[in-house]
Parts: sequence; structure tokens; C-alpha cells
Amino acid sequence: MTGTDLAQGTAAPKAKRGLAAKLGPWGVFFRGFVEHPVMVGSIIPSSRFTIEKMLGPVDWDRCRLFVEYGPGVGTFCQPVLDRLRPDGALIVIDTNPLYIDYLKRTIADPRFTAVLGSAADVEKIVHENGHDGADYVLSGLPFSTLPDGVGPAIVDGTYDILREGGAFLVYQFSAKARDFMARRFKRISSGFEALNVLPCRLFWGWKDAEPVSAAQAEEAPAKVAAVG
Repeated sequence: MTGTDLAQGTAAPKAKRGLAAKLGPWGVFFRGFVEHPVMVGSIIPSSRFTIEKMLGPVDWDRCRLFVEYGPGVGTFCQPVLDRLRPDGALIVIDTNPLYIDYLKRTIADPRFTAVLGSAADVEKIVHENGHDGADYVLSGLPFSTLPDGVGPAIVDGTYDILREGGAFLVYQFSAKARDFMARRFKRISSGFEALNVLPCRLFWGWKDAEPVSAAQAEEAPAKVAAVG
């Protein structure tokens, strides 16, 4: 299944999208969860404690491009924009047009771009928006429930688009996300946030100088498993 297939498969009638845009962020988020629970993964947005801890390791002075997968109603968007340098950029990617329409209506920052598509196509999306790479990529996608092959494709695309010294930031209710990350990221830091519904596991996969190719990850996955 391609990223385009995923995006098209979640398309909703314009009338429904217009009605959703009039709802508050909680209403929009809840509706998105009800319609696509497998892709959203949570019934409510992340807590401010999760946001602070997740973004804590980011070196904002060096961040020229920040990418987010599955932004929902923008729980992380404004905190990222508040920290992002004036000449930086934030690209968010979601397969749900309900969320993309809402974000385009509510965030006017010129550094912000919302894209309807799949995170598996991150390299194409980043290049089409005029960037040669990303410094940080954030994801709350439920890796364990994504369609077959999509999780590994997202990790591969993320690793390849990250600049050296960058990181893949992942927050999940399950530790299984780390298994997906370890196929490419040799160094993974981990954390935990209890003040979230549900309590949340946090991971930071760092792209160090020594590259790990997709072929190497397939041939010897045990060698790229990380120690947090």
C-alpha cells in the first residue's frame, strides 16, 4: 500500500470536513479518533508534560526543519513553533483530511506547512517543499497497528531524510515502537511520562555519524538494536 493510497483511503466528503472545522480542537480530535482509531491511536491529545519532556532534547538553535507525523489538531505544533528559530520550518504530515483542514484554518504561521499524505513518503514531501533534509522528526503514530510494511517504511524514510546529528522523536503507549526504530537507529534514548492519558513511553533515536543502510538493517537487525 502506497502513501497515496493511504491518503486517498481516508478522504471524507467536503460537507463533513466543513462541519468538523467548526468544532473545537477536542471535538475535531475525538471525531478523528472515532473515524480512524487505528491511525490516531489515542482518544485525547498528549499532555503538556509529555510535550515538554518530548521536546526537551531538541537543539533549537540548529533546527532548520522540524517534521511531525500525525499532528492531529496541533497539540505539538504551537509548542514547536514557539521554540523554532525565525528562519526555521515545520512540516506536518497526516493521512486524515479532517486534521489537515483544521490545521490550515487555525495556524497562520508562515513557517508552518500541513501536508495530506503518508509519513512513509516523508523524503518526497520534504524535497517537494524545498528542503534537503530534516533535523528532527516527531511521531505519535501507533506503529504496532499500522498496515503491514508501513511502519518499517516510515522508519527507513525518516532515517534517510534526517541530517547527521538529528533525531527521530517517538511517543507511544507501547514499547513496541522501539523495535521498529532499532532497525535503523543504533542509539536510542528512552523516557516515560506518567502524567498523560494513557501514561506514555518516549524514545529519541539519534542519527550519528556511522550510517545504517536499509539493506544492513534487513540483513542483521540484531546488530542495530540500541541500548537506551
